[in-house]
Amino acid sequence: MPLLESARLRLFEKFAEAAARRRQSEPAHLTTGRRGELAAFFYLRRQGYIVVARGWRSGRLRGDIDLIAWENETLCFIEVKTRTTRDVATAEAAVDEDKRRTLRRLARSYMRRLPRQESPARFDILSIYFEEEKSAEFELFRNAFGWS
Repeated sequence: MPLLESARLRLFEKFAEAAARRRQSEPAHLTTGRRGELAAFFYLRRQGYIVVARGWRSGRLRGDIDLIAWENETLCFIEVKTRTTRDVATAEAAVDEDKRRTLRRLARSYMRRLPRQESPARFDILSIYFEEEKSAEFELFRNAFGWS
């Protein structure tokens, strides 16, 4: 990523974090989730992804897709899982079969709305850990599960 673009992204990230801190009080788990989704957006941008949607909902189906992005020619549907500890289970373990089914339905709905083009698509899981007194840790699982 070129230096100027990297500096702009860092500045935008600081602005977005400051704006997020100004939100009304909400339960801690929701705050952690929102913080993780924001961090995921900037992490993926630094990895070269082009993010085209955040928190996408179909209007007909339950649930949402946290992030939709292009990595080169591949459309990626990304589920973000954020945790403050690794003590209980890994973050990615929370994406159970029910959640996968929901994500597949939503992804099909999203793809039906695209102009007809045959692009490969995949499901990624991004686990983020905000453990006390540590830097945020990111684990990206590309092609974490399939279409069936």
